[in-house]
Amino acid sequence: MASAAAAMFNRGGSGPSKENTMRGLVSFIADLRNARARELEEKRINKELANIRQKFKQGSLTGYDKKKYVCKLLYIYILGWNVDFGHTEAVKLISATKYSEKQIGYLAVTLFLHEDHELLPLAINSIRKDLHDYNELNNCLALHAIANVGSKEMGESLCADVHRLLISPTSKPFVKKKAALTMLRLYRKVPSIIQPEWSERIIAIMDDPDMGVALSVTSLVMTIAQDDPDGYKGCYVKAASRLRKIVVDHEYSGDYVYYKVPCPWLQCKLLRLLQYFPPSEDSHIRQLMRDSLQAILDAAMEMPKNVQQNNAQNAVLFEAINLIIHLDTERDLMVHISTKLGKFIASRETNVRYLGLEAMTHLAVRTETLDPIKKHQDIIIGTLKDRDITVRRQGLDLLYSMCDSTNSQKIVQELLKYLQTADYAIREEMVLKIAILTEKYATDVKWYVDISMRLIAMAGDHVSDEVWQRVIQIVTNNDELQIYAAQTILRYCQADHCHETLVKIGSYILGEFGHLIADNKGCSPIEQFMALQGKFNACSPNTRAMILSAFVKFVNLFPEIKPQLLQAFRTYSHSLDSELQQRACEYLTMATMQTDELLRTVLDEMPPFPERASALLSRLDKKQGPLGDKRTWSVTGKDGMPSTLDRSATLKRNFSSARTAMTNGVTNGAVTANGANGMVKSPIDELAGLDLMSGPVNLASASHLSPDWEPGYNRLLLKPEGTLYEDVQIQIGLRSEYRADTGCLILYFTNKSSAPIQSFTTTLDNPSPDQLKIDIKDLPNTTVHSNSQAQQMIMFEARTVFTESPTIRVSYMAGSLQALTLKLPVALHKYMEGAVLSSDDFFKRWKQIGGAPREVQKIFSGYDVGYESTRRLLEGFKWGVLAGVDPNPRNFVGATVLHTSGGKFGCLLRLEPNVEQKMYRLTIRATDEAVPPVLMKYMEERLAMPWPL
Repeated sequence: MASAAAAMFNRGGSGPSKENTMRGLVSFIADLRNARARELEEKRINKELANIRQKFKQGSLTGYDKKKYVCKLLYIYILGWNVDFGHTEAVKLISATKYSEKQIGYLAVTLFLHEDHELLPLAINSIRKDLHDYNELNNCLALHAIANVGSKEMGESLCADVHRLLISPTSKPFVKKKAALTMLRLYRKVPSIIQPEWSERIIAIMDDPDMGVALSVTSLVMTIAQDDPDGYKGCYVKAASRLRKIVVDHEYSGDYVYYKVPCPWLQCKLLRLLQYFPPSEDSHIRQLMRDSLQAILDAAMEMPKNVQQNNAQNAVLFEAINLIIHLDTERDLMVHISTKLGKFIASRETNVRYLGLEAMTHLAVRTETLDPIKKHQDIIIGTLKDRDITVRRQGLDLLYSMCDSTNSQKIVQELLKYLQTADYAIREEMVLKIAILTEKYATDVKWYVDISMRLIAMAGDHVSDEVWQRVIQIVTNNDELQIYAAQTILRYCQADHCHETLVKIGSYILGEFGHLIADNKGCSPIEQFMALQGKFNACSPNTRAMILSAFVKFVNLFPEIKPQLLQAFRTYSHSLDSELQQRACEYLTMATMQTDELLRTVLDEMPPFPERASALLSRLDKKQGPLGDKRTWSVTGKDGMPSTLDRSATLKRNFSSARTAMTNGVTNGAVTANGANGMVKSPIDELAGLDLMSGPVNLASASHLSPDWEPGYNRLLLKPEGTLYEDVQIQIGLRSEYRADTGCLILYFTNKSSAPIQSFTTTLDNPSPDQLKIDIKDLPNTTVHSNSQAQQMIMFEARTVFTESPTIRVSYMAGSLQALTLKLPVALHKYMEGAVLSSDDFFKRWKQIGGAPREVQKIFSGYDVGYESTRRLLEGFKWGVLAGVDPNPRNFVGATVLHTSGGKFGCLLRLEPNVEQKMYRLTIRATDEAVPPVLMKYMEERLAMPWPL
């Protein structure tokens, strides 16, 4: 045992040398193990501590001695003794040149020091030195220390060095893995240390051929992408591409196959990462994911008998199912998984049942029809009685999500039945969900009132204020409910046992609507008074205040019981509670005035509550609480839709949204400054989640164009093919074809260098997504070898008039990260088709279009006003130049048709050159007023500059 304990501090080396065995440590541990009493152990430790103190004071210790004594301190510290005097020596030991001594120093630092320790700043310089060391083992020791201690000061000082190790092309894979995980630990403590400009370089490492590096970096990207999805949107394509390589192309190392499942951890992370972003509209990316998901489903057709293989396969399968539901448009896959989930929720394994219910809840939130889920309704209801509470809770979520007008009454009845035996931890959440479903799907007055009252009577203390306040608001806003609600609540209040929450509801409803039932048997004014009076002494001060408010309403409504009411006010005017005393005195004064004008004015009928956001749903979201992993969907995802109550004609469209909207405050009777009814709440929560931080940097946008982007762009505005960009490393060629409102661009990327370039990535930025639709048809290879070529096809659809051209970001690894941002020559005139008109037709249409706002005219300087060059430029801009139309043969007249998916627009042009002054007068008319300004902008810019042909 002693030897095993000592071995914890020894790494490397072989043979019984003094350096490797540390006999003194072994002997010390043996003495402690052999101590028969605590007093003997304490005596031995104190003796050793005294010896170590003396040795440290004497100084001139060898590295071996320092290591030995620090090892003893570590063991003593693990046993629970204070060894503060040795912390300084441990920090000094990390500066040792010998690996075994440095290792013990780092071990001591990670155990002895915490992130606020006063000695930690002394270690930062030594750690930085090891981060810059050429020895990978020293790099790893430093990374371990940063990850384990990782204070804010250490993170801010060393994060750049950790990042350098992560992105360095000379770093070994095991160093990159540790650097990525260290950065992840630092980010979780201090998110601000990750710089926005690092995003592109970090994402590029997801293409690393080493699966361990890819796994570690994906973990880092997953965490950051949840907080900054725009800045890390480039990882979406990387994840889809890498997933397909693993699942379909089988590009993985044999070392990462776990029980016949290739890289299950990386597969799960990639599948989860794709759920953090909206589904892509690019057909190629969707096809990549479709192929991968189909392969995962096919691989799961046979259930393996091996438990480990089954667990790994199920982990990947459930993440794939969640991604399929998230994509929402893969109908064939959706049918497949709905059947599979039905088998999972009936599984004998608890974990499989839970995951099946969770995935089916996700499906219920996202799917358009609940019919496939309703087939398993009885099994789902049975999960409420499962022996595992997590399964019961997930079954509750699923029942809530799958409820609609056809099964609402059965589900609500089952939930009420289960509420009696449900765990206390979930009762409040159950009450909220039952209340929401009851209101949302109620089609009958009596059913809504009966269920709501029964729910409150059963749940008791688990009913939050939002629930009973909501009942009051709905009753107040709907005349059809008031009589039945008053009768029902009176019966509850007359019972021997009535929960205080029902008394609150009774105080309000009887005070407002008790006169509507006063002529019914058993509902006389005196019986209503006695029902509330009998519950007064057993209630809290807030409820008593509401009862007094109901009594003062009775004074106004039931003069025949005024003596009893006045006696009640006199009795409670001597209450020790200042609020009750004040209310009773005020009400007594108003009730005994000579005239009842003030009483009638103050106690007028309460108006309908104003439209506000539902507090029940807000309460449910808060009850569920934030999760460590930001979910891409919510159980309450469909609750923003109008309820069946809002659409039914039975109850004024069954509780119309304007009258049933939840309000945060209800007042009854006199208005008090502190809201004595306990129902007025501050609207400060409405500001929750307000994000005042600036947006992420979009390196693919036009604001980050590379210095030499213009020549190729200007050239290709007139030509269908040519070179867009070229430098010493890469050449980017382009070929385009436009037909009507659709354009096709094929980009060719040629590696001109002598070495291959890695992690080749293209990212498009569309400044006008509503006007111009982009569809990526394929992706270039991530590796482009020397003197070889990769290509990419992109489709552009002009939905309407657009003004800004899209841009493309090209990044790749060639020793370090190289990146270009270029503007693509996709302009409005590319979708034009020159037309041929006679002179009569031209002038006829010119007059029909008329002047402003469908006409734009401008005079500006020209670069080359020669006839041939101007004609060539007009034809390059897709104008059909008409000869013999203008009386002046030097002038140009043109016609064209602009094609968009929203319609065709005719365009006419008249260009008058002034050769002597090098000026142009340009007039453009179009059938749509948005077209001429855009065409004028392009024409003016190009006519006024030398044109690269």
